[in-house]
Amino acid sequence: MRVLGIDPGTRFLGYGVLEVDGPSTRCLAWGTLEGGRSRQMHDRLYILHQSLHEVVDRWTPDEMAIEEPFVAPARGAKSAVAVGQAQAVALLLAAAGGMTVHRYLPSQVKAAVANYGAGNKAQIQRAIQLVLGLGNEPMGEDASDAIAIGLCHIQHNRAASITGLPAPLHSGQSR
Repeated sequence: MRVLGIDPGTRFLGYGVLEVDGPSTRCLAWGTLEGGRSRQMHDRLYILHQSLHEVVDRWTPDEMAIEEPFVAPARGAKSAVAVGQAQAVALLLAAAGGMTVHRYLPSQVKAAVANYGAGNKAQIQRAIQLVLGLGNEPMGEDASDAIAIGLCHIQHNRAASITGLPAPLHSGQSR
């Protein structure tokens, strides 16, 4: 099974492609797609759509794990709307590709990956490097966040299969 983790944003959209084979998980690819700082929103979204479409075509993921938008109140509603629009681009590609979508809150991702719901970006990045055997390979924060989101989903799936219980309702699964 392949999972595409997405950290949505209109300036930078992070992605990570993880492959699960029994008990092992490998990170196949990661990166940051740039929508552009000075472009108009519709142009950014189009660029992100085209770039993410290429990632989906290349790696053919089965499922998408995406972070629910969270924007600090200080950044304002306009920022929250922009992140939601980037999330919508990814969700449309998931629907077009027949992927199951699972949504996670930032605190869920941090708790699953770093065992601490308020971990910082450096802690999350180091945790995924250790868990996935990536060494100290450099990666951007958006990419490492996307990998963490995918890893969070994989851990939720494993826990559900071990316990025989359905995946947590708060994962926001949709089709």
